[in-house]
Amino acid sequence: MDPELLTTLKALADGSRLRLIGLLASRRMAVEELAQATGLSSPTIAHHLQRLREAGLVTSRPRHPYVEYELRLDALHDIGRRLDAASRPGATEPLEAAGPDGKPRPAFDAKVLAAFMVEGRLTAIPAQEKKRLVVLRYLAETAFEPGVAYPEKEVNQRLGVLHPDTASLRRYLVDLHFMARSRGIYRLEPETAWPS
Repeated sequence: MDPELLTTLKALADGSRLRLIGLLASRRMAVEELAQATGLSSPTIAHHLQRLREAGLVTSRPRHPYVEYELRLDALHDIGRRLDAASRPGATEPLEAAGPDGKPRPAFDAKVLAAFMVEGRLTAIPAQEKKRLVVLRYLAETAFEPGVAYPEKEVNQRLGVLHPDTASLRRYLVDLHFMARSRGIYRLEPETAWPS
């Protein structure tokens, strides 16, 4: 069975997280509201929400003075579809699928991007390195042009429209050899230098 699907199912294999999924199915809620509705502490709720975010099942958005969480119904539908496909004899995953930009991508990459890119924005920086590499490759391909020199301010602007943590994204892009930095100027590395 698909290892990513197993990871998602493990995230759901917890009574507290299933209760949170049930509550979020009806509306967006903040950690404090979820804590009040479940009787769990706010740090416990935050931990469970982080696991659900990593599995691509919930998204968050700031709404002063809180951060609200929302269930991704499309992700639940995708789980049902994949479980159905996996139950058929001889069923296999497609080799390719369309990414958020409409470009054909390996099926795993397309799934990761579908989980972490919502309405053209990155919902979270994946904690798992394999998924983070997929997201960083996508950002390098779509936010920057080969052969162009970008001052740090412009790199921040380009990344900032995708996710607020531009410093982490910039650091990952350089550390993992998607981009090179010299004296505050950034350039894409050749794709041959990118991690596979």
